[in-house]
Parts: sequence; structure tokens; C-alpha cells
Amino acid sequence: MAGRDRVVHLLRQLERAACRCPAHSNTFHQGVTAAPCTVRKTDYAFEMASSNIRYGEGVSKEIGMDLQNLGAKNVCVMTDRNLSQLPPVKAVLESLVKNGVKYKVYDNVRVEPTDSSFKDAISFAKNHAFDVFVAVGGGSVIDTCKAANLYACHPDGDFLDFVNAPIGKGKPVSGAVKPLIAVPTTAGTGSETTGVAIFDYEPLKAKTGIASRAIRPTLGIVDPMHTLSMPERVAANSGFDVLCHALESYTALPYDQRRPCPTNPINRPAYQGSNPISDVWSRHALHVVTKYMKRAVRDPEDLEARSSMHLASVFAGIGFGNAGVHLCHGMSYPIAGNVKTHSAKGYNVEHPLVPHGLSVVLTSPAVFNFTAPMCPERHLEAAEILGADIRQVKREDAGAVLADTLRQILFDLHVEDGLGAVGYTKDDIPALVKGTIPQERVTKLSPRAHTEEDLSRLFEASMKLY
Repeated sequence: MAGRDRVVHLLRQLERAACRCPAHSNTFHQGVTAAPCTVRKTDYAFEMASSNIRYGEGVSKEIGMDLQNLGAKNVCVMTDRNLSQLPPVKAVLESLVKNGVKYKVYDNVRVEPTDSSFKDAISFAKNHAFDVFVAVGGGSVIDTCKAANLYACHPDGDFLDFVNAPIGKGKPVSGAVKPLIAVPTTAGTGSETTGVAIFDYEPLKAKTGIASRAIRPTLGIVDPMHTLSMPERVAANSGFDVLCHALESYTALPYDQRRPCPTNPINRPAYQGSNPISDVWSRHALHVVTKYMKRAVRDPEDLEARSSMHLASVFAGIGFGNAGVHLCHGMSYPIAGNVKTHSAKGYNVEHPLVPHGLSVVLTSPAVFNFTAPMCPERHLEAAEILGADIRQVKREDAGAVLADTLRQILFDLHVEDGLGAVGYTKDDIPALVKGTIPQERVTKLSPRAHTEEDLSRLFEASMKLY
């Protein structure tokens, strides 16, 4: 027993040495002697889940063989109308034809999907008895395909059964779903690695989603050749999603401070809070973003940069897919959901749109300035990775330094000057706050507790960036 106690003591010493901030000190190893969840109020364990990932230039050509290996007889290929005419979809369909795989294409996916567009895809899936699903596209396509697969396999379920509480019932997925192969064409969402599907819930004008490890793709085929078809602004906004996935998961509330402690492991959420394994992926994603993002945005022919950002999306996806995100994403959902007339450059859509990555990053300077007091070391480390000189910086200035670093990145990449530049005014703040309140699944992972007044101030501070 003495040897075991010494190991526990050494682990705790190492953690304290690594980070003494209030949100992370003396946390990660309490689970060694934790009481069961019948006694504890906070969790004591975390688990890692991710799709299998295959990476390589031109690797999409293997998908037909994968489907043969799965014994697929009737495959649903989901994409959107723009992508249906572009090389990524053509490469996938050629592989299916070459390997004699029977398929049907659904190309009516909406960029930034809604409950209505999800239901249309679900209806298509229910009507054709597919045995395997393939998603070729960005997060909108992959998330729509996850939902179609889930509800086709649970035909008697109500749509809100699996939607996150408090908007939906948040029921756990107990039944099996069909295999899903995701072929991401943007370097941002990381949806190929996660069990999360996000959509706009139109009655509330706010984003919500479905979160269950059961719906994560069986395989993610990450082919960097597909990123060459991304327009400049799509590359930028996708990259901002990677950036915020990494920053938010790295600074999230530690897993063993998250409440409640699940009485059954099936109830442990996918978004568990920061943890030692997610930290590795999130930090590495930040390093890759720092080195390659500006290159990937400025030169669409820079295969090394675009390939690296594609991998960074996977890295950050594994990180946030198990740790979660917090305020930037929670606040982004009403920003996207309440859009009025903003027309997004580089997106060939007919409806007003604030792209997801843009809606996330516009609040990032204000958010990380707000959360920094709870874990200043992590905020300073992130700022340093992103290029800031922190040698003379005090802990109490961590938030300001990270916020300034983010503003400079956004300025360099010609991002709109705050929420005001995408059509919002101070009069919209109450509606934006109202739309953030239901996002408890992510906002509760903020390392710093917050009130509605705090959210109002964060939205106000994000109206203008420069």
C-alpha cells in the first residue's frame, strides 16, 4: 500500500508543478481514491472515444473497397448541391462504381442545417433502408448524415428524444446504428471524429444538437486533396473552428469538477471537461494552426499547409470531442441562428449566413479575457503557442495577452470587425443572451461561472474587435 500511496503522491506533485491555477491544480488524479458516484457530486473518471481515422493523399479511392468489406448492399451518400459537382464527391462515387457498390445520393443538405433540413434527410434515409451511410462534405453534411442514420435506425422515436436538453429530452442512444464513413472536405469541424451533430432549432432561433458516442462515424477518411477546393474564406472560417476547438477544450473545466457524477457510465457525456489526453491533442492542434493556418488561407495551392490544417482539424476534434467546448461555441449558436441579412463571402448559398467558424471566433477575445483568471497558466501557454512573447507577462494579464493575440490573428486574416460587422447591434444582445442560455451542455464547461449579465457584457465587448 505504501508504494501505491507514493505513486499517487508523485502524480499529484507533478500536476501541481505543471499548473497551479484554480481550475486545474490538484485535480487530474483525484480519481485514484475517489468515492463512488453515489457519494461524489463531481465526476471521477473520463473516457476517450474517437472514430478510426485514415489519412493520405488520394485515400478516398479506397472507400469502395471499405464498403465491399462491410458487405454493403445499399449505401446512402450524403453531400450538398455545391459539392455534388466537385472533385471530392466525384472521387468517392468513382470508387463506389469501380467496386460495384449500389448507392443513392442525397444532395439536399443545407449549409448550417436546421431541424427542418435534418428531418428531410431523415425521411430520405427512412424510405430507402440503407445499410451503410457515407458523408462527403463539411460539418453540415457529416452532422446531417449522423442524424439521418440515428433516426432511420430508431424509426419510432420522436425527433426531440435524442436532442440535447433542455431543448430536447436528451435520451441516451441505446440501440445500434448503421456504419457511417465520413469524408471531410473542410479543415475545421472535426465532425469525422465526434459523436456530435449540430443544427439550428428554428422555433428558438438557436443552435442545439445531438451528442452521443453512438453516432460517431465508424471511419473518417481524411484526404487532403479535398481541401484544395475550399475557397479562401471557407478555409479561414474552418480554421477558426479548429482554433477555438483547441482553445476551448484546453481551457475547459476539468473533468473531475464537472457535475453531476453519472450513476451509470452510459450517462457520462461526450463533453467531459479538460483531461490529460485531450490536452495533448488540443495543444498540438494549436501548434499546427500557428504554423500553417495563415498559409492555408492565403494560398489555396499550398498543399502542405492545407494538408496540415486538415490534420489539425482531426487533432482538435479528438481533443474537444472528449473534453468539450465552452463559451465561444455556446455564444456562437444564437449568433448564427439570429442572422438577419449577412451574406458570407465564399459560400454559394441563397440564405443569410454567419458561417459557424466565424460565429465562434468573433467572441473569442472577450471570452478568453473573461475565463483567464480561473486558469491563467493555460491561457498564457496558449498565447505563447500562438506567437505571443510572455516572458515578462504577469499571471493577472493572461487574458488580455491572449485576447490581443487573437485579435491580431483575426486582423491579419481580414476577419469582419466584430458582431456589428455581421449585422448585430446592442439592441440584439438580449436575444443573443436568450439563445445562449439553452446551451448549458457546453457553457457549463466554462472554467469560470457566469451570469446573464456576464454574457451581455461579453456580447457587447464583441460588437467591435479592432
